Amino acid sequence: MQEKRKASFFKNIIAIRGMGQVITVSSALVVMCIVFGIINPNFFSAKNISNLVRQVAPILIIGIGQSFVLITGNIDLSIGSLVGMSCMISATLMTKGVNPWVSSLITVICCLGMGLISGLLVSKAKLPPFIATLGTMIVARGIAQIANNNYNTDSIGEGAKGFRNFFYYGRTLGVFNTIWIGLIVFLFFNFILSRTKTGRHIYAIGSNIEASKLSGVNVVYTTTIVYIISAFCSTLVGLITTAIGGLGTMDAGNGYELNAVAASVIGGVSTLGGQGILLGTVVGSFIWGVLNNGLQFAGAPVAIRNIVIGIVVVVAVLIDILVRSGKEKSAND
Repeated sequence: MQEKRKASFFKNIIAIRGMGQVITVSSALVVMCIVFGIINPNFFSAKNISNLVRQVAPILIIGIGQSFVLITGNIDLSIGSLVGMSCMISATLMTKGVNPWVSSLITVICCLGMGLISGLLVSKAKLPPFIATLGTMIVARGIAQIANNNYNTDSIGEGAKGFRNFFYYGRTLGVFNTIWIGLIVFLFFNFILSRTKTGRHIYAIGSNIEASKLSGVNVVYTTTIVYIISAFCSTLVGLITTAIGGLGTMDAGNGYELNAVAASVIGGVSTLGGQGILLGTVVGSFIWGVLNNGLQFAGAPVAIRNIVIGIVVVVAVLIDILVRSGKEKSAND
């Protein structure tokens, strides 16, 4: 009887949309950890594990934002520039004497405005998401550059110590606050995606936008919402970046849009839309982090790390396309 219950429980888990991919990539993550641990036993040291998780948290956060967009069948190229915009606006305001928390609120409002623009350009103006977010990417980077007159900011000072501890250096219950922030963001947005009507509409748009319109889904509203969510996640990472360095840098967030896509697609979020769960994004983020960290312990240069991660992303997308094409062919037959 117990064996039947266990088998039934396992079948129910596998039946969850996207869970099969999560189990597969989780297995790959475990193998990678074992290999890197054999190469260098320090990989499993408590200090390295703690730092690894803290480094993964920002990638997870922007990966969650990108995952929402990808599931609708779109993409957001402005993520990295929004990180830079958030970093520069917040740091510039703090160096001008504005309270760190007021600076953070102003930064969130400004960056959410960019997310709203991206969403409306895609959903209302019908611009291809690649073009729309390429435009907002350039605009956001420009704002980051002019925020402090084309200069990186000075130190945000001791007055922002509480801000820096909250977002990066502080600990709660012995765990770095950045990790807690990543966990809270995951739990909140996972609830939205998996337990709400908005989440169901996001999947519906990605699966078949015309069918979703006929079934009463507000495509303009839902698509705009996912871009606002993506902008919020980018803003949060920008604030974390400000806390880490204690100043604003104009090139903050460069390449983060690629990291976000990597975390998402490695974890099983389809670039074709309609498929993937945020648990997969968590695993994908850790694969990204473990590859970077493990290859560093193995003495691999940055160029090799980038090449390996790039290959992993391409293979993940290729497998997704082949699997989806095979399913469609079987359905047609």
